[in-house]
Amino acid sequence: MSGYSYITAEGLKKLREELEQLETIERPKISKQIGEAIDKGDLSENAEYDAAKEAQGLLEAKIAQLRGVVANSRVIDETKIDTSKVQMMNKVTIKNQKNGAVMTYTLVSESEADFKKGKLSINTPIAKGLIGKKVGDVVEIQVPNGIIPFEIVEISI
Repeated sequence: MSGYSYITAEGLKKLREELEQLETIERPKISKQIGEAIDKGDLSENAEYDAAKEAQGLLEAKIAQLRGVVANSRVIDETKIDTSKVQMMNKVTIKNQKNGAVMTYTLVSESEADFKKGKLSINTPIAKGLIGKKVGDVVEIQVPNGIIPFEIVEISI
C-alpha cells in the first residue's frame, strides 16, 4: 500500500491551518518564554527554562508530525466517489443484526476521524470490515465485546 493518506479538501485545509498556527504563533511564544527564562540567570536550577524547553520539544515534534501528514495527504475528488461498494469517503448505513440498531458512519482518514460526528477512521475494525462490500452484504466484525454481524443498508456520499 502507498504511504499516502486520502483526505477531503476541507480536512487538509484544517491540518494546514493548525500547522500554520503552531509555526507562526506557538513557536515564537515558546522561544520568547525560553529567552525570558535565560534572562533570569542560572539555568541549572531554572524550572521555567526546563518547562519551556520541554514544551518546545513537544511542539517541534507535533509540527514535524503534522508536516508529515500534510506532505503525505492526497485530496480525494469527492465527485468521483463510487457508491456501488464501500470505500473511503462513503457514508455507510449499517444495521446491527443482533439488536437491530442502525448506525451511519462516514469513512475518513485517521486525521479527520471524529466518532461523535459519525466520522469513522478507515483504520478501525468496523471500517476495515466494510471496505469493498455492497448494499445487502452482511459482514461479521470483531468488536471489543465479540463478533457482531452488520448488514450494509445504504452507501452514499
